[in-house]
Amino acid sequence: MTTYDELVARGLIAQVTDEEEIKELVNNGKATFYIGFDPTADSLHVGHFMALCLMKRLQMAGNKPIALIGGGTAMIGDPSGRTDMRQMMTKEVIEHNCNCFKKQMSRFIEFGEGKAQMVNNADWLLDLNYVNFIRDIGACFSVNKMLSAECYKQRMEKGLSFLEFNYMIMQSYDFYKLYTDYGCNMQFGGDDQWSNMLGGTELIRKKLGKDAYAMTITLLLNSEGKKMGKTQSGAVWLDPEKTSPYDFYQYWRNVADADVMKCLKMLTFLPLEQILEMEQWEGSQLNRAKEILAYELTALVHGEEEAKKADAAAKALFGGGADTANMPTTVLSEADFDENGEIGLLALMVKGELAKSNGEARRLVQQGGVSVNDEKQTNPTAKITKADIEKELIIKKGKKVFHKYTL
Repeated sequence: MTTYDELVARGLIAQVTDEEEIKELVNNGKATFYIGFDPTADSLHVGHFMALCLMKRLQMAGNKPIALIGGGTAMIGDPSGRTDMRQMMTKEVIEHNCNCFKKQMSRFIEFGEGKAQMVNNADWLLDLNYVNFIRDIGACFSVNKMLSAECYKQRMEKGLSFLEFNYMIMQSYDFYKLYTDYGCNMQFGGDDQWSNMLGGTELIRKKLGKDAYAMTITLLLNSEGKKMGKTQSGAVWLDPEKTSPYDFYQYWRNVADADVMKCLKMLTFLPLEQILEMEQWEGSQLNRAKEILAYELTALVHGEEEAKKADAAAKALFGGGADTANMPTTVLSEADFDENGEIGLLALMVKGELAKSNGEARRLVQQGGVSVNDEKQTNPTAKITKADIEKELIIKKGKKVFHKYTL
């Protein structure tokens, strides 16, 4: 099976501009392609995961990835898929986030001479002369055509700023610069980026009389890529300081039955033949498939050792066979207890990040969603003593979230 055919078989390709040319480039390792990442936080999250896996997959086939960090476009904000204007960030915050991204991306793709490159569009966008840019590049865009793009339609009712209206031109110019300066001949993005990506291919055609190509990747989990990685407690990050390897494992262990095979195809590097065999699995076998998914992705992001620890901790909770050594743990100090040697249950939950606030913790307790050492707690004013925690104490939130407390 060719590289392109495998991408299709794994459900990764949504639409392309010229399939035959793209096949030729991808299958023969001739594609120099870019995927953009807006540095809106100091960590990538699982919403970026599929793009990173795709870059790794194509690099393994001999193609050259360019990770484009949107240090310049982040100063504007992309209206795609949004109903409000993004909060502005300072240059210092953007630079810090860019540095964090490169460190995380290095786990997926290999940077270096003749290999992957990381480029920041701040290098060319921030020093543009506005009048020259509008005369040279802006003249290639039809306002009527831009307003018909889905990314702008969604914002017209609530108001679209002129700042955001520039985003399509900025992204198109990115592809133009990458084509002329880095030999980039292909761009990838999610479904919601299609209009912006077409703008780039058209700009290259109009300015240079050359062809460049665009592919959109199918957004994961029923085309809800923007929602991917969101849980009740926030985003699922790739940074272990923000989302522990255990919680990362549990996120994938708990995907819906209907999505587990889709995730295995799109995100893991298991052979397709093996996944196709797993498609016949039913009932309890699906739980095994979820364990395989969780292990493979945790190993990819955090390494084999952390994946083994997370797997062992999960089996301790759900299978009863292992110990709790690798369960997420909060170590308490004397300062956490009052003069009577007690700490409130709600405060304990917030300290262990099982809830964001006392109010949220109270609601969870009152709704019957909290157990302490396997005993359901419905009293939000309950106190936990040092004696209760001397060995260890485990709080369970819902059916699948566990946290250990020790002294």
